[in-house]
Amino acid sequence: MRLLLTNDDGISAKGIYALAKELQKDHEVIIVAPDSERSACGHSITITRPLIVREMKISGLKSKAFSVNGTPADCVKIAINKLIDGEIDMVISGINKGLNLGTDVLYSGTVSAAIEAAIYKIPSMAVSMEIKKNIETYEMAAKYAGEILLTAKENNISSDIVLNVNIPLLKEDEIKGIKVCKMGSRLYNNRYLETIGENNETQYEIKGEVKDIHDEDSDTIYFKEGYVTVTPLHYDLTNYKILNETCKWF
Repeated sequence: MRLLLTNDDGISAKGIYALAKELQKDHEVIIVAPDSERSACGHSITITRPLIVREMKISGLKSKAFSVNGTPADCVKIAINKLIDGEIDMVISGINKGLNLGTDVLYSGTVSAAIEAAIYKIPSMAVSMEIKKNIETYEMAAKYAGEILLTAKENNISSDIVLNVNIPLLKEDEIKGIKVCKMGSRLYNNRYLETIGENNETQYEIKGEVKDIHDEDSDTIYFKEGYVTVTPLHYDLTNYKILNETCKWF
């Protein structure tokens, strides 16, 4: 298959390197990723300045690679419209340094890049790996990404679907398997630390701890139990449960 790889951690991140190294064994891989970290940028795109694209050579990879001084969504848009000739079979975003469970997908640049691909009717996957105490390892996540990729294609994944994949930081024999499940909820007890800057301006830095709401059959609960979670996403945010009821209001 012909694969486009991107991320929000930047083109030099360990996660995208491990992903490309694994997938280039059996597929044609093209990397188009931000030139620096763009975590939690959501689905933003750059419209107030030109994008700068640089072709790069990444040691240890045979893949063609480009850096873009924009967001993950920018990377997918310019890759599809300008940098890559011919069809792309699938877009894979990641491997993200940290999880994208539950409602965190709304903030995630990793997931947004995958959603951008789906808007262009290219099936996609967002892959995220749990990080603990600065333990950063992606090889097992890359293998799961390869397996899920093949399974999705064998089952004719729809062109507008995103698979959101989260892998726990466990030994391979400790992972219980793969669970397809709905998106859960994550809340943060946000705190803003106030400091005074060098120009005497007030600065606020956000801090906080996550609290997962473990809805039945959701990614947050299955992940906690030791499963790799796969959640199918779609960019259509319409609340169909109340669509007809809302029509009656007007």
